[in-house]
Amino acid sequence: MRVALIAESFLPQTNGVVHSVLRVLEHLQQRGDQAVVIAPADPAGVPMIVSGAPVITIPSLPLPIYPEVRVAGGPFAPVVAPLRDFAPDVVHLASPFLLGWRGVLAAQALDVPTVAVYQTDVPGMAARSGFRHAERLLWKRIRDIHTRATLTLAPSSASLTALGDHGIGRLRMWRRGVDSTRFRPELRDLDLRNQLAPNGERLVGFVGRLAAEKQLDDLAVLRDLPGVRLVIIGDGPERRRLATVLPEATFTGMLHGDDLARTVASLDVLVTPGESETFCQVVQEAMASGVPVVAPAAGGPLDLIDHSRTGWLYPPGELMIMRDRVRDLVGDDAKRDAFGRAARASVIDRGWRPICSELVGFYSEAVDLHAASVRRAAGD
Repeated sequence: MRVALIAESFLPQTNGVVHSVLRVLEHLQQRGDQAVVIAPADPAGVPMIVSGAPVITIPSLPLPIYPEVRVAGGPFAPVVAPLRDFAPDVVHLASPFLLGWRGVLAAQALDVPTVAVYQTDVPGMAARSGFRHAERLLWKRIRDIHTRATLTLAPSSASLTALGDHGIGRLRMWRRGVDSTRFRPELRDLDLRNQLAPNGERLVGFVGRLAAEKQLDDLAVLRDLPGVRLVIIGDGPERRRLATVLPEATFTGMLHGDDLARTVASLDVLVTPGESETFCQVVQEAMASGVPVVAPAAGGPLDLIDHSRTGWLYPPGELMIMRDRVRDLVGDDAKRDAFGRAARASVIDRGWRPICSELVGFYSEAVDLHAASVRRAAGD
């Protein structure tokens, strides 16, 4: 199969979209498929080849509110040429919005089927960043893209419902895998714990982008929990401000690979307060590490956390309940250990290989659906 991946975000950026695209490229290379990536250019440098796939960059501009994020809007013609040259069987649109809009139009012009992977709640992010007035317009863009796509893949039941409520059809569920070999309880590091909590405090952590939509101000209700040290893993535009909101917290900055896995495994509890998560990969990574999670009962965590067994869900906005759930786990070693073991067991079989094999099945389904629509059009 020949697959063109049009990625709204790509290396050197680090986020959930990039992570899943990289896993897909690895899988396609292992299968012997041919792939190409079309992604925004970045002055920090984009690799020319990833997992055997050439990377074609499209001129981009910094996003005004997050300058480190590059966006590639404009007419779709510059995307048509590389797609025509590659002649894909299917186009994979990774979290499409600006470049993805150009991609779906280019694929239509070339009569190529598309699989659009919904991964970022752009309207929700905008609303939580103070741009609620733009929410309806942003949903219109999402609708325009996904109604043109041959198939739309959503990562969670909440996302399926949201997309369906906005009139988007041909929906399928496609979750994300987790590397339970990299993320594992055995990486718990006592020296690191002593460094982060010299007085033996329990470590309550967050992992992710430090941005408004992550609602990290909510963690302030944990500041005065006795015997608790907050650890904030990640970086982003809110870091400087958050350092004043959470002055007792330890900010590690961005961590990758084994350093990230070791730090996650060394936590006692992970808290993800954001209510706009379409999936929330860090929940799976914490669970694979044997760390129970506390999250709002919204979005992706609803599917991932088995309430009262692998972690706790709390009603969105009910921060005192979130605080009580964290206090419950940090104050009960036996319960926390039991939750952690159950969490690990619940994700141990969610590897990327079967997840990506399922994706290839969706590629084939999109090809068949497109062929059938062409036949119907010819019959008409």
